Amino acid sequence: MTCTHWRWRVATTQREMDDAARIRWAVFGGELGLMSGRGSPSRREVTCFDTLDTTLHLLVYAGIEPVATLRLLLPNPEVAASLGGTVGLEMEQRVDLSGLVQPERVFAEPSRFCVLKPWRRSEAVTWLQAGMYAESRRRGVTHWIASANLETDSREDALLSWQVAAYRGWLSPRWRVDVPDPWQAPARPRSPFYTLEERAKAEQGAMDGLRLPRAPSLFARTMGARFIAEPLYDTYFQWFTLPLIMALDEIPADTLAHFYALDNGVSPAV
Repeated sequence: MTCTHWRWRVATTQREMDDAARIRWAVFGGELGLMSGRGSPSRREVTCFDTLDTTLHLLVYAGIEPVATLRLLLPNPEVAASLGGTVGLEMEQRVDLSGLVQPERVFAEPSRFCVLKPWRRSEAVTWLQAGMYAESRRRGVTHWIASANLETDSREDALLSWQVAAYRGWLSPRWRVDVPDPWQAPARPRSPFYTLEERAKAEQGAMDGLRLPRAPSLFARTMGARFIAEPLYDTYFQWFTLPLIMALDEIPADTLAHFYALDNGVSPAV
């Protein structure tokens, strides 16, 4: 898909916040069907973290059309105090991050990474990543910590994705966190990721060619993400995710070159 004009920006108006919430609902509620039981006549996906003064919402526009968004959570003392944590990010509700904290590290948590389906194979993804990188650098962030969607509520398939990531050399050699037992995961999954043939292949130790879900693969390949835990069950969306860390100083050189090649790709739109 072509477009004559791309731009990214940090949402500062109610209209832009609305654009972000609508995109999130279109992806999570409409396309993926993950919002069942969470009625929203307005068709917007919003949580209590969205309105914090430490939360940024990035948007990518193709012309005047909003096509992609992500939420970037910065450390929040109020959240840290409420959770009894040290950073004040959403992940601290489920994961102890204290072992990662050092005085020289400034963490942020990207989440709600959404690109509307017709634009998923366009430059929208790169523009969104470039905006996240530029805005994080501007605010002194050194590391991102996140949890990538594994596209399944099957514990078996989530563990297999983790094994595929390990086989590809994408586990972090430096960092490790523990995740809670996924006792809330369904005993009978509704959304398998791997086929019976793929599972049989894995049982035989033949990991070559096995798929990895789009989100963890994208962040590992383009942003140098490394995975720091076994799969984490997200009770909000009722799917498994894979915790990861990305150091801004370790983003691959070809990705940075791509960012800088974008027209104003490292500066927000005005």
